[in-house]
Amino acid sequence: MKNHGHFGKYGGRYVPEMLMPALEELEKVYEKVKKNKSFQKEVHYYLQTFAGRPTPLTYAKNLTEKLGGAKIYLKNEGLNHTGAHKITHCIGQALIARMLGKKRLIAETGAGQHGVATATVAAKFGFSCTVYMGETDVYRQRPNVFLMERLGAKVVPVAFGNRTLKDAVNAAIKDWITNVDSTHYVLGSVVGPHPYPIMNRDFQSVVGKEVKKQIIKAEGKMPDYIIACVGGGSNAMGIFYPFIKEKLVNLIGVEAGGKGKRIGQHASRFNGGSVGVLEGFKSYFLQDNDGQIQKTHSISAGLDYAGIGPELVYLRDKKRMQFAAVNDKEVIEAVSVLSKTEGIIPALESAHAVAYALKLAHTLSKSKVIIINISGRGDKDLFILARAFKDKNFFNFLKSQLSI
Repeated sequence: MKNHGHFGKYGGRYVPEMLMPALEELEKVYEKVKKNKSFQKEVHYYLQTFAGRPTPLTYAKNLTEKLGGAKIYLKNEGLNHTGAHKITHCIGQALIARMLGKKRLIAETGAGQHGVATATVAAKFGFSCTVYMGETDVYRQRPNVFLMERLGAKVVPVAFGNRTLKDAVNAAIKDWITNVDSTHYVLGSVVGPHPYPIMNRDFQSVVGKEVKKQIIKAEGKMPDYIIACVGGGSNAMGIFYPFIKEKLVNLIGVEAGGKGKRIGQHASRFNGGSVGVLEGFKSYFLQDNDGQIQKTHSISAGLDYAGIGPELVYLRDKKRMQFAAVNDKEVIEAVSVLSKTEGIIPALESAHAVAYALKLAHTLSKSKVIIINISGRGDKDLFILARAFKDKNFFNFLKSQLSI
């Protein structure tokens, strides 16, 4: 790739010299296999027979009628094996790691979905696996920690920094530097040093490709809006990328508005963020004037990240897509509304996109079409949701189990 992974002034490769050979080898192999029909066929085979693709595009009839505006469709990525879109790029990276002769996979995770997906492909393809997860996220996403361990992965709680996703990434990079000869880092989003943002975007673009075919079949036209939550941005770039040249399709990324507008209360990079370099790439980050990364907050562990994928920032600068933010209360309400109208309990990350769609849909005519990317299902958020909905029966049950 002649631009070395830059999107305008963003992206690039800012890493210690000892990682450069591994990244250059990864880039070389990826450039080769992306044009290799045999490799693509193998990826497709596992996506179809293991991950469960294609995922359905569901017309949200009840929600559409409730809001009284645009028609709403849901791209239900929660029906993938492991419960989210993450399995898609994990399969691709695992197959590349096997070609590279690596024996071990490492990953970072926030919400736990990427960690579960990495542990899953490690078991499937015969790798050992270590997953780094901030202590805060270990606590609030305990069900996924349990699943990773059952799959054979070692989950390492990260106790430094804010003890969230950014710190898990730092820990994974340190491991990679130490064990680069035997280890492939399965980076979990469209972030990090080149070629990760491009490679993960390409693997995830199957989502948007499926949507194109599905919406044409359902409506006979392109959608008017596509809405996706944005942490690092893998689910957003995955569904957006095949539509970038479709100028009449509005692309909206929804960030975590958290519980307030002050730094430390949210994870909205375009509310107080600035251009900087972190964890191998240049993008927008929530940082102070000295470039020190600031604390973030989101009810969803997967969006609680100080940075964002470089291509997404580039698309924003080019006015090809726009960003919005919703707060924690709106997210919880969105979970409740979607669950009770459509029988789909979304992940808290995905519920950010739902929350924005709830505000947008009724302002549009009934001839308009909105697609919401439901990037994952809400099983992993059981404890957070029980607390948010003040479900005393659930917590009484947990107390009863402690006495057994």
